[in-house]
Parts: sequence; C-alpha cells; structure tokens
Amino acid sequence: MTRKIPEKGLEKISMYYDVEVWPEYVPPPKEIILQKVKEVDALITLLTDPIDKEVLEKANRLRIISQYAVGIDNIDIETATRLGIYVTNTPGVLANAVADLTWALILSITRRIVEADKYVRTGSWEASKTGWHPTMMLGMELRGKKLGIIGLGKIGCEVAKKAKCFGMQVIYYSRQRKRDLEDKYGFKYVDFETLLRESDVISIHVPLTKETELMIGEKELKLMKRTAYLINTSRGKVIDENALLRALKEKWIAGAALDVFWNEPLPRNHQLVNLDNVVLAPHIGSATVETRERMAEMVAENLIAFYKGEIPPNLVNKDVIKIRKPGF
Repeated sequence: MTRKIPEKGLEKISMYYDVEVWPEYVPPPKEIILQKVKEVDALITLLTDPIDKEVLEKANRLRIISQYAVGIDNIDIETATRLGIYVTNTPGVLANAVADLTWALILSITRRIVEADKYVRTGSWEASKTGWHPTMMLGMELRGKKLGIIGLGKIGCEVAKKAKCFGMQVIYYSRQRKRDLEDKYGFKYVDFETLLRESDVISIHVPLTKETELMIGEKELKLMKRTAYLINTSRGKVIDENALLRALKEKWIAGAALDVFWNEPLPRNHQLVNLDNVVLAPHIGSATVETRERMAEMVAENLIAFYKGEIPPNLVNKDVIKIRKPGF
C-alpha cells in the first residue's frame, strides 16, 4: 500500500491480506516501488505512483493493482493486461464531491472570493478608507449565463445538474452524445468550437488520454469570450499551461480556477501563483471524509473479490480475464 488509506478500507483488507503500508506522507520513491513490487501479490496505488512498464515487468508475483482513484493514467494498462495483472479503480463515488468543488471554484473565481479575502487580510480594504463602493470587487452574476461542460460523464453530469440552481443554461461537448440527459435535464449538445465561443463558464471533466492531452491550447483559449472563465478539476495536462498563463496575463479570458496542474505539488514560485485572476486548489476534488472513506471501501471490495476468485466489481482492463482467471 503506497499510502495509508482510511481505516474502514484498511480493516477489511487486513482480513484477507498481510498489509505493508508506506509510512510517509510523501509518495514512495520509484526505487522503493521497484523493490517492493517484487515481493507482493497485490498493490494499492495512488495517482502519484508511476506504475509503468519497468515496474510491472519486475512484479513477478503481482496479480492485482487496486487504484485508490478513478483515473488510471499513472498505470501502463496495456502492459498490465499483457502480464495478466488485474487493474481496478474507484469510479462513480467521487462524482458529487468533485461537482461540489467545481461549483466552489466557479463561485470563487466569478465573485473574486480569494482576491477579496486577500484584500481584507493584507490591509488593502482598511487602507482604502472606504467600507463599501459601487465599483469595489465587481464580479459576474451566473443567472442567465451559459455553462459549457466538456465531458458529460458522471462528474460532468453532476456539475451540469447543479447549474439549474443558479439559473444557468447548460451546453456540453462530449465524446458521446447523451440524448437521454438532454431530454431529462434540458442540456444542449454543441460542437467543441461552439462551446468555446458561447460559454460564459467552461468546466472540464475528461480523463487524460492521448486525445484529451493539451485539448485546451492557445487556439481554444482565443476562441473563448474575453469575459469567460475556465475551470479544471480533471487533469492538469488537458490544458497547455503556458498558453493559459498568457491568456490570463493578456486577458484573453477573464479568469481560471484550477484544482489540477502539470506538476503537483505546484511550486510556490510558479507564475500562476502571482496572478489575481486565477484560483488555485491543491487537487482536493474528492477530499471529503465521506468520499475518501467510500473509496477505501471500494479498494477493499476489489481486492477481496479477487482473493475469492471473483471478477472485481471495478475491473478496468476486462481483457485480462482472457489471460488469467481472478484469484491467486
């Protein structure tokens, strides 16, 4: 186990497995993973763990990886499948938590909450000698605006559903059109360029794949309204970070709110840190007690099912079944 997970999951796993937990808060170095992977039958991983071809080919005993996350872009799925290693994840459970954070980011950037907090804490408000002014900290009202969702999966759908509370119209672009959701909730499907041109707030909810990496670059940012805001709670590499920096500095767009970055943790001297028109969060999309505990339980359920010779409920690489049956 490359990090300690909530006790609910750990207790269940310990009923079936002898568990060794990496004790540090920081991730284990790759050298440690390479060493330990030779000794284990099962591995619990996080997004920050590089489970690449080199690691997997040294894991002679390894039969299952239970990822404590929905995303699996840190794991070489093709190699795992070839070697008969089952890979599982924790889908669905964090959709509401990430959607809540997305709306917190939307409100924070459009109403300049972080900027306003800094204004008070640094004494700028006191220095102004003005308690209230008609033009102080003006933001954007959401009612009547368009919310553009890129990727209408479970998380994207939860974000879109909450838009009704704010009186926003939802347009979306997704790999697959969701006519049932259009009929049920009134969402409108549009092409990618139309979404970029028409949205007042754009929220990204796609996995990181070869197709989605750098899907938002200079061209896309320049298609957006100068008054629009960009929200990202998916993966940092979906956005060209250098292009976004230029967009924020040169006011191609009004602002951005980000929970994910190219390099995590974000260095404190990163250029994004010094901009007022961006809100930054340290990858906390699923960070609620309820969600993290349920994720731990799902990790346990996947491992226990495999131990019993059953197909894990959240198996990612289903083709692995043809290569090796579940169980030890």
